[in-house]
Amino acid sequence: MITYTIATSDKDLAGIMALQRSNLPVNLSPEEMAGQGFVTVVHSLDDLKKMNDIEQHVIAKDGDRVVAYLLAMTAASEKDIPVLIPMFEMFGKVPYKGKPVSGYHYIVVGQVCVGKEYRGQGILDRCYAGYRRRMQGRYDFAITEVSVRNTRSIRAHERIGFTLLHEYEAPDGEDWSIVVWEF
Repeated sequence: MITYTIATSDKDLAGIMALQRSNLPVNLSPEEMAGQGFVTVVHSLDDLKKMNDIEQHVIAKDGDRVVAYLLAMTAASEKDIPVLIPMFEMFGKVPYKGKPVSGYHYIVVGQVCVGKEYRGQGILDRCYAGYRRRMQGRYDFAITEVSVRNTRSIRAHERIGFTLLHEYEAPDGEDWSIVVWEF
Protein backbone atom coordinates (compact mmCIF):
# COMPACT_ATOMS: atom_id res chain seq x y z
CA MET A 1 0.00 0.00 0.00
CA ILE A 2 1.36 3.43 -0.97
CA THR A 3 1.38 6.12 1.72
CA TYR A 4 1.96 9.82 1.11
CA THR A 5 3.84 11.78 3.70
CA ILE A 6 6.84 14.02 4.30
CA ALA A 7 10.48 13.19 4.86
CA THR A 8 11.08 13.06 8.60
CA SER A 9 14.20 10.95 9.04
CA ASP A 10 17.64 10.26 7.66
CA LYS A 11 16.21 6.94 6.42
CA ASP A 12 13.66 8.85 4.32
CA LEU A 13 16.41 11.08 2.93
CA ALA A 14 18.58 8.03 2.17
CA GLY A 15 15.58 6.55 0.33
CA ILE A 16 15.34 9.72 -1.77
CA MET A 17 19.04 9.45 -2.57
CA ALA A 18 18.74 5.77 -3.60
CA LEU A 19 15.84 6.53 -5.94
CA GLN A 20 17.72 9.54 -7.30
CA ARG A 21 20.85 7.49 -8.02
CA SER A 22 18.93 4.88 -9.99
CA ASN A 23 17.45 7.60 -12.23
CA LEU A 24 20.59 9.57 -13.07
CA PRO A 25 21.66 9.56 -16.74
CA VAL A 26 24.81 7.57 -15.91
CA ASN A 27 22.58 4.70 -14.75
CA LEU A 28 20.11 4.78 -17.66
CA SER A 29 20.28 3.85 -21.31
CA PRO A 30 19.50 6.54 -23.90
CA GLU A 31 16.24 4.69 -24.60
CA GLU A 32 15.25 4.74 -20.91
CA MET A 33 16.07 8.43 -20.67
CA ALA A 34 14.00 9.24 -23.75
CA GLY A 35 11.00 7.15 -22.73
CA GLN A 36 11.04 7.22 -18.94
CA GLY A 37 12.78 10.47 -18.04
CA PHE A 38 15.70 11.12 -15.73
CA VAL A 39 16.96 13.35 -12.94
CA THR A 40 20.01 15.55 -13.29
CA VAL A 41 21.04 16.86 -9.88
CA VAL A 42 22.86 14.71 -7.34
CA HIS A 43 22.05 15.81 -3.79
CA SER A 44 24.16 14.91 -0.79
CA LEU A 45 22.57 13.87 2.47
CA ASP A 46 23.61 17.24 3.89
CA ASP A 47 21.93 19.08 0.96
CA LEU A 48 18.70 17.16 1.50
CA LYS A 49 18.81 17.69 5.27
CA LYS A 50 19.40 21.41 4.93
CA MET A 51 16.53 21.77 2.46
CA ASN A 52 14.25 19.51 4.53
CA ASP A 53 14.92 21.57 7.66
CA ILE A 54 13.40 24.58 5.86
CA GLU A 55 10.54 22.81 4.04
CA GLN A 56 9.97 19.09 4.22
CA HIS A 57 10.09 17.01 1.06
CA VAL A 58 6.93 15.17 -0.01
CA ILE A 59 7.43 11.44 -0.44
CA ALA A 60 5.46 8.32 -1.34
CA LYS A 61 6.37 5.09 0.41
CA ASP A 62 5.59 1.46 -0.20
CA GLY A 63 6.06 0.12 3.29
CA ASP A 64 9.35 1.66 4.43
CA ARG A 65 10.69 2.17 0.89
CA VAL A 66 10.62 5.62 -0.72
CA VAL A 67 9.10 5.12 -4.18
CA ALA A 68 8.56 8.75 -5.18
CA TYR A 69 9.58 12.20 -4.02
CA LEU A 70 9.12 15.92 -4.64
CA LEU A 71 11.90 18.00 -3.17
CA ALA A 72 11.12 21.33 -1.55
CA MET A 73 13.62 24.14 -1.97
CA THR A 74 13.38 27.78 -1.03
CA ALA A 75 15.43 30.81 -2.06
CA ALA A 76 17.49 30.19 1.10
CA SER A 77 19.19 27.34 -0.80
CA GLU A 78 20.08 29.53 -3.77
CA LYS A 79 23.86 29.11 -3.42
CA ASP A 80 23.95 25.62 -1.87
CA ILE A 81 23.86 23.49 -5.03
CA PRO A 82 26.19 24.94 -7.69
CA VAL A 83 24.44 23.33 -10.69
CA LEU A 84 21.21 25.15 -9.69
CA ILE A 85 22.73 28.63 -9.41
CA PRO A 86 21.90 29.48 -13.06
CA MET A 87 18.23 28.69 -12.37
CA PHE A 88 18.13 31.02 -9.39
CA GLU A 89 19.94 33.70 -11.42
CA MET A 90 17.23 33.38 -14.08
CA PHE A 91 14.61 34.00 -11.38
CA GLY A 92 16.10 37.50 -11.01
CA LYS A 93 15.71 38.16 -14.74
CA VAL A 94 12.55 36.39 -15.85
CA PRO A 95 9.35 38.37 -15.36
CA TYR A 96 6.19 36.82 -14.01
CA LYS A 97 3.05 38.95 -13.91
CA GLY A 98 5.02 42.15 -14.19
CA LYS A 99 7.92 41.56 -11.84
CA PRO A 100 10.90 39.19 -11.63
CA VAL A 101 10.23 35.74 -10.20
CA SER A 102 12.69 36.60 -7.41
CA GLY A 103 10.27 39.33 -6.28
CA TYR A 104 7.78 36.68 -5.15
CA HIS A 105 7.68 34.28 -2.24
CA TYR A 106 7.96 31.00 -4.18
CA ILE A 107 8.75 27.36 -3.51
CA VAL A 108 11.01 25.47 -5.91
CA VAL A 109 10.19 21.88 -6.70
CA GLY A 110 13.83 20.89 -6.42
CA GLN A 111 13.41 17.58 -8.22
CA VAL A 112 10.74 14.93 -8.73
CA CYS A 113 11.04 11.22 -9.28
CA VAL A 114 8.79 8.18 -9.28
CA GLY A 115 10.36 4.73 -9.18
CA LYS A 116 10.19 2.80 -12.45
CA GLU A 117 7.85 0.08 -11.22
CA TYR A 118 5.46 2.68 -9.74
CA ARG A 119 5.00 4.90 -12.78
CA GLY A 120 1.64 5.30 -14.49
CA GLN A 121 -0.33 4.78 -11.25
CA GLY A 122 -1.10 8.42 -10.42
CA ILE A 123 1.53 8.62 -7.70
CA LEU A 124 3.06 11.83 -9.03
CA ASP A 125 -0.37 13.48 -9.14
CA ARG A 126 -1.08 12.48 -5.52
CA CYS A 127 2.37 13.68 -4.42
CA TYR A 128 1.74 17.02 -6.09
CA ALA A 129 -1.71 17.24 -4.45
CA GLY A 130 0.04 16.85 -1.08
CA TYR A 131 2.68 19.38 -2.09
CA ARG A 132 -0.05 21.89 -2.94
CA ARG A 133 -1.83 21.33 0.39
CA ARG A 134 1.43 21.93 2.28
CA MET A 135 2.57 24.98 0.31
CA GLN A 136 -0.64 26.77 -0.70
CA GLY A 137 -1.19 29.93 1.31
CA ARG A 138 2.46 30.03 2.36
CA TYR A 139 3.95 30.57 -1.11
CA ASP A 140 2.72 32.50 -4.13
CA PHE A 141 3.38 29.57 -6.47
CA ALA A 142 5.62 26.58 -7.14
CA ILE A 143 8.29 26.81 -9.78
CA THR A 144 10.81 24.40 -11.22
CA GLU A 145 12.88 23.77 -14.28
CA VAL A 146 12.80 20.70 -16.47
CA SER A 147 15.38 19.67 -19.02
CA VAL A 148 13.95 20.17 -22.50
CA ARG A 149 15.26 16.66 -23.29
CA ASN A 150 13.09 15.20 -20.52
CA THR A 151 9.83 15.02 -22.47
CA ARG A 152 8.15 12.63 -20.01
CA SER A 153 8.68 15.12 -17.18
CA ILE A 154 7.56 18.05 -19.29
CA ARG A 155 4.32 16.23 -20.18
CA ALA A 156 3.75 15.24 -16.55
CA HIS A 157 4.22 18.81 -15.34
CA GLU A 158 1.84 20.09 -18.01
CA ARG A 159 -0.74 17.54 -16.86
CA ILE A 160 -0.36 18.70 -13.24
CA GLY A 161 -1.01 22.29 -14.34
CA PHE A 162 2.43 23.83 -14.69
CA THR A 163 2.76 26.39 -17.47
CA LEU A 164 5.86 27.38 -19.40
CA LEU A 165 7.37 30.64 -18.21
CA HIS A 166 10.79 30.73 -19.90
CA GLU A 167 13.38 28.60 -21.70
CA TYR A 168 17.12 29.12 -21.50
CA GLU A 169 20.44 27.43 -22.09
CA ALA A 170 22.55 26.84 -18.96
CA PRO A 171 26.33 27.36 -18.99
CA ASP A 172 26.81 23.59 -19.41
CA GLY A 173 24.81 23.68 -22.68
CA GLU A 174 21.66 22.02 -21.28
CA ASP A 175 18.37 23.62 -22.38
CA TRP A 176 15.83 24.17 -19.60
CA SER A 177 12.15 25.03 -19.38
CA ILE A 178 11.17 27.06 -16.33
CA VAL A 179 7.60 26.16 -15.44
CA VAL A 180 5.27 27.65 -12.83
CA TRP A 181 2.27 26.24 -10.98
CA GLU A 182 -0.28 28.60 -9.52
CA PHE A 183 -1.78 27.37 -6.28
